[in-house]
Amino acid sequence: MNTSMALSPAPTTGRQEWSLPIQGMSCASCVARVERSLTAVPGVTEASVNLATEAASVRTDGSVALAALRAAVEKAGYSVGQDAPEPAAGTPQDTRPAAVRQHVPSEAWPVVIAAILSAPLALPMLGALFDREWMLDGRLQLALATPVQFWLGGRFYRSAWKALRARAGNMDLLIALGTSAAYGLSVYMLFAHPGQGTPHLYFEASAVVITLVLLGKWLEGRAKRQTTEAIRALNALRPERARVRRHGVEHEVPVAEVRVDDLVVIRPGERVPVDARVVEGTSEVDESPSRSS
Repeated sequence: MNTSMALSPAPTTGRQEWSLPIQGMSCASCVARVERSLTAVPGVTEASVNLATEAASVRTDGSVALAALRAAVEKAGYSVGQDAPEPAAGTPQDTRPAAVRQHVPSEAWPVVIAAILSAPLALPMLGALFDREWMLDGRLQLALATPVQFWLGGRFYRSAWKALRARAGNMDLLIALGTSAAYGLSVYMLFAHPGQGTPHLYFEASAVVITLVLLGKWLEGRAKRQTTEAIRALNALRPERARVRRHGVEHEVPVAEVRVDDLVVIRPGERVPVDARVVEGTSEVDESPSRSS
């Protein structure tokens, strides 16, 4: 930048903005359901939900309380994280960060245990490639599949129950129905005709499906954490203070204290702290994300 430049922050509407961490979403239909539920709250002007960050950005006219937003999300079958912020009392406009960081479980142990229990069930299928019939005893298959179905796969049942209570459907409901059908039919075939040899069972289908979905969830969580870290590093480049000219005198103030019609002075080499329009001076600005200028 060659010369100093004066900026005037762009006017805002004075509305209130919330960023809420949403828990329990699994697909695009979940996003649409949460958005519809939030926009139905009186006083909400706009609601946008991001599945990748599991966060909802809600704009209101300033008359909506956090409890009303929580109730709307819970009515849709989901929940708001405990770290959702409460606006400061008496603040006419309270803009929250666009990305809400939410802890994502990083443990891979459910995937590992599910894979160990499912492997003996899936290995006999490989025998068919070599014209060999390897089949575990039905009761042993039941013992291996049951923990995968109801312990490691319990999260799908909980999510499915919430969706049913909200009279809606989601991906977890489909997983719960499909794997339960395979598991239930296998249990029936195992005990309905005792003493007639080993019936055709489907325990491996239910266990492998749950294992693969758990693996996908774990990979998704890891990708989200990496994305969040990248966003956090980018936000760290944002200036925390701005130089404001008031009554002909320059003052350094926190960025949050910059108001509409303030004159912000940008010196050569400095980053632009706020959205604004140029009212005085000429220069060049590097708008690349790596510089955040």
